[in-house]
Amino acid sequence: MTTARDLQFKSINYTGLGKGPRLIVTGAVHGNETCGTKAIRRIMEELDSGKLLIAAGSVTFVPVTNPLAYALVRRSGDRNLNRNLFPNDAPQDFEDQIANWLCPLLAQHDVLLDLHSFNADSEPFVMMGPLNNDGPLQPFRHADQERALARRLGVRRFVDGWLATYGDGVQRRMSDQSQLETVLRYGVGTTEYMRSTGGYALTLECGQHNDPAAPDVAYRAIMNTLAFLQLIDAPAPAPVAAEQMEALSMVVVHDKADKGDAFVRTWSSFDPVAKGQQIGVRADGTPVTSELDGRILFPDVNAGANQEWYYLTRVNPDFAER
Repeated sequence: MTTARDLQFKSINYTGLGKGPRLIVTGAVHGNETCGTKAIRRIMEELDSGKLLIAAGSVTFVPVTNPLAYALVRRSGDRNLNRNLFPNDAPQDFEDQIANWLCPLLAQHDVLLDLHSFNADSEPFVMMGPLNNDGPLQPFRHADQERALARRLGVRRFVDGWLATYGDGVQRRMSDQSQLETVLRYGVGTTEYMRSTGGYALTLECGQHNDPAAPDVAYRAIMNTLAFLQLIDAPAPAPVAAEQMEALSMVVVHDKADKGDAFVRTWSSFDPVAKGQQIGVRADGTPVTSELDGRILFPDVNAGANQEWYYLTRVNPDFAER
C-alpha cells in the first residue's frame, strides 16, 4: 500500500527566451480527477518533442499535485487539499506537507490554471474570483485579466462568488465569532491562495470524472491559455460569444440542520430551480424551498448536520467582455 513516505513532489518548468508572464498549471489537486494530469502530460510531450515551443515567459506544470490521493485513486489523501491551503510550520497531515511545497511555488507565478472534474453529468464550467476590491475577505485587483482569460478557455458557463458565499455561511452558522478567521481560512484553496499572493487564477471543471472528453477540454484550455498569454506563437483565441454565455453568481449556501434533512429529488449542479420550489425537507417535516429563481450548485446528499448542503446561484447580468 502506498504511504506518504514513498512519495515526492514534482513540477516541470519551460521558459522561453522572451519576456512574458509566469503561468502555472495544476492537475490532480484531487486524486481521482485525472483529466488535467492527462492533458498536462500531452502538452509536455509536445514541448519535449519540439512540436510546441514556449517563446516567451514561462509555464510550470504540476501533473499530480496530490500524489497520495492520486496513488490511492480517491479525492483526498488525509484531507481535502483545496481547503485551508496555507504553509504550516507544524504540518499535521500529508496535505499540510503539500501546502508547504505548493504555496511557495504558486507565489513564484503570475497566473494559475487549476484543472478539475466533478461527479455528476454536466457541462464544463469555470470558477472565477471576485471583482476588484479592497475588502478584508479577498482583496483583488486583476478581475479584468482573470475574466478575459476565463472567456477564452473554451467553455460557456462561468461561476463566481465562492469565497464570499462560503464566508456568509460560516458567519451564519458560528456561535463563537472569535473563531471566525480560523474557519474562514478553510475556504481557501489553490485559486484563493494564488490571488492572495498578487496573482490571478481560474478553476476549470472539465467535465465528469470519467468523461473521455474531459482531457480534451483540459488540453484546449491549456493551449488557449498559452496563446492568450502569448507564451507560444499562436493566434489569440477568440472569447466565447456573449449570447452563448451563462454567467452565474453564487448567492447563498444552505446547511443541513440535522442528518435527517433530505432532498425531495436527486439534484445535480446547475439544475434550474424556481422561487418557492421545494428543494428538500427538514427532519421535522418543514419544507425547504428556493428563495430565488436560479440554479442549484454542489448539492451534497451525504452532508452531515451543520455542514454545507447546497448552494444557490442566480444569473449574473454584469459579466461582460473584459
